[in-house]
Amino acid sequence: MRKTYLDNIRSVVVILVVIYHVIMMFTNIIPLGAGSFAEVQYQDAYMYLVYPWFMVILFVVSGMSTRFYLDKHTTKEFVRSRTVKLLVPSTLSLFVFHWITGYFSMSMAGAFDTMPEELPSVIKYFIMVLSGQGVLWYIQLLWLFSMVLAIFHKLEKGRLYNLTGKMNFPLIIALVIPLWAFAQILNTPVITVYRFGLYGFSFFVGYYIFAHDEIINRISKYWLFTTIATVIMGIAYTVIYFGQNFADAPVNRSVFNIVFCWMAVLCVFGIFKRFFDRDNGFFRFIGKRSFGLYIFHYTPLAAAAYYIYPIEMPCVFKYLICAVTAFAGGYLLNELFSRIPFFRWVLLGISKKKAKGVEANVR
Repeated sequence: MRKTYLDNIRSVVVILVVIYHVIMMFTNIIPLGAGSFAEVQYQDAYMYLVYPWFMVILFVVSGMSTRFYLDKHTTKEFVRSRTVKLLVPSTLSLFVFHWITGYFSMSMAGAFDTMPEELPSVIKYFIMVLSGQGVLWYIQLLWLFSMVLAIFHKLEKGRLYNLTGKMNFPLIIALVIPLWAFAQILNTPVITVYRFGLYGFSFFVGYYIFAHDEIINRISKYWLFTTIATVIMGIAYTVIYFGQNFADAPVNRSVFNIVFCWMAVLCVFGIFKRFFDRDNGFFRFIGKRSFGLYIFHYTPLAAAAYYIYPIEMPCVFKYLICAVTAFAGGYLLNELFSRIPFFRWVLLGISKKKAKGVEANVR
């Protein structure tokens, strides 16, 4: 039986990710986009409000979904399924499609201007492949965590899962302590999104703790408390750190960052379990396409930002154009490639066509 609130969380968070990338394209806080419009841009506050927690939530959701999958499948089936759905799109797709992302990322960074003219085109292509990781880091880490879990699952045989279902709400809040500890370790330099400690712990929390219905029900009872706390901390966090690089140390490893992150996670789960544990046309539409939107939105967004940044027009129109391009481009590319067998497999990890569209959520 599907957890409707879980599908809805995943879908809404992906939308938040797309909006985040739109804002990121024109900020000077993180030098990964086309460029900024002013030294201080108050619209950048959105990134401070969502960055600390939205990817943590996706890993928690993925951990929960993994638990539900393994309840009905063997470990061997799980490994095979995760490899097709996660490893193939996160590696082979770089050579087929996401090298285009690398091209625009390198163009915005001025990388081609520093390359020797005599550098062979094939070498440039492989550099673009390496630069095209974009949003694929999430499913790369998810595959790695899944493989580690497959080994651990066979060894501990569910004993740890059986121990965690009785955790009370204070203990659930106290998980912020190990979350902070894991946030301090296994962080890669330069490419700061690869946070093996933080995201790995989040994934296993989803699998061993949040997969209990009792845990989610307890969290939902305190939705008002966690919502008020999240709003207060989110505003304070943004005011305190505004202008600093929130995606790198020391900000992204600070106590305030992690406490805000964890409270936001509890808030989102509490609200969605209590108020959005239901299906409707909107959630069905975005739910079936959320993985495709996540995979494809960044490339048309980067292309739009690169070409329109030098054009003279009010910055609000540039944001709107990029937002429309990201959503429309992501959905259209998903609809296109999900219908072509080879691309459906290499880009989305889908080996068989669905009768009505393609449901490619990471499960």
